[in-house]
Amino acid sequence: MKEMTVYLQETTNAQPIETLESALLNMNGIERALVDVSDGEVKIMYHEEQITKESVLEKIKEQGFHSVH
Repeated sequence: MKEMTVYLQETTNAQPIETLESALLNMNGIERALVDVSDGEVKIMYHEEQITKESVLEKIKEQGFHSVH
């Protein structure tokens, strides 16, 4: 299992953050996704044999967030 950390811009509203966490957790291969609203940090634990880092970043983008990694 691998861990990645991504930093988001515009993370002031809790509702979209919950939606992002839910969308990430619904992806096959993601074990854990935690978003810290105060600094925009997203910690993701995933199974690299099931999902790629690029697909995780694409899902974040699809949810309307801009990431800095």
